[in-house]
Amino acid sequence: MTATRVLVLNSGSSSVKYQLLDMRDSSRLAVGLVERIGEESSRLKHTPLTDGGASRERTEPIADHEAALKAVAAELAADGLGLDSPELAAIGHRVVHGGQSFTHPTVVDDAVLAEIERLIPVAPLHNPANLTGIRTAQALRPDLPQVAVFDTAFHTTMPESAARYAIDVETADAHRIRRYGFHGTSHAYVSRATAELLGKAPEDVNVIVLHLGNGASASAVEGGRCVDTSMGLTPLEGLVMGTRSGDMDPAVIFHLMRVGGMSTDEIDTLLNKKSGLIGLCGDNDMREIRRRIDEGDERAKLAFDIYIHRLKKYIGAYYAVLGRVDAVAFTAGVGENAAPVRAAAVAGLEGLGLAVDAELNAVRSGEPRLISPAGARVAVAVVPTDEELEIAAQTYALVGKNA
Repeated sequence: MTATRVLVLNSGSSSVKYQLLDMRDSSRLAVGLVERIGEESSRLKHTPLTDGGASRERTEPIADHEAALKAVAAELAADGLGLDSPELAAIGHRVVHGGQSFTHPTVVDDAVLAEIERLIPVAPLHNPANLTGIRTAQALRPDLPQVAVFDTAFHTTMPESAARYAIDVETADAHRIRRYGFHGTSHAYVSRATAELLGKAPEDVNVIVLHLGNGASASAVEGGRCVDTSMGLTPLEGLVMGTRSGDMDPAVIFHLMRVGGMSTDEIDTLLNKKSGLIGLCGDNDMREIRRRIDEGDERAKLAFDIYIHRLKKYIGAYYAVLGRVDAVAFTAGVGENAAPVRAAAVAGLEGLGLAVDAELNAVRSGEPRLISPAGARVAVAVVPTDEELEIAAQTYALVGKNA
């Protein structure tokens, strides 16, 4: 029997998201989420997608990631999809930071684990949880290939002129300070899917990808290769996000320390968790912000305008970086669902060949689609992202031939 299934794990600090896919046809067999790990009110929701199975949900204490993955394994086994199945080819893990070391999906061994651990200082919120997920999965299935797929990998094709910060080179190199970028699996998937939507090969298409969720990033993709992206050393740089500030004069930090008397931890919390949309208007849900705007709320309107202003700046900047743009693709929660954001982001950019058709833009669909007018010089697209499928595909491409 040929093993064609891949289990995708996305391990956060207190959660595990998972999907089981069959790579013969990229179909999903089951999806689920374990959240609030380590709390009394831990919750597991599991949905089998074969034979019309109903979702199952339970709330009970789940002490740690090992207990969480054992609970996931039990739920899968109840549907005949257990981790001991000979049809399971590999487990693919989302790993947020791969630094410069990992430019492709990688089969995990001790050296890979050590390097992911070495990168914890530049990804202190994410890499430890990713490591825990990998080690737990190894303990459950030590015979099965574990594959790390890195958020940063797609962006390693950036030229040094885009990846380097203009600071002392020796200091930067000593502390691995450079622009790495994130959301790479999404940018890879969406840029390729956009080319497919246009009926062209990825190497023939230049795309600006706008991944707009609670975290948000933009990328300039030239012929299938990333040449610039908005996030940097960490996911804090770039666009205005749900709770992150994005681009800011670094001297603000010194000012807050010297004049505001704030500690580095307080400033870190401010910029990562209390800034962006939530800092500007108290909400980080774009639906709620739009509702408030419709009711005449000026604070919500200002937050929206700042968000759009930054977004337009990046569209213009990446247009200049690419020289020729074939498409602008919106994706992720806000990009896929917030028609007013898409309309506002390209409003006034008709001189660059960018426009949306109001009727097409208003359509809600889970399918990739064009929302620009017929004959537009630059296509504007909505392309639902699928990071789990991208991770599964990369994992299976690496190990499937030996499964």
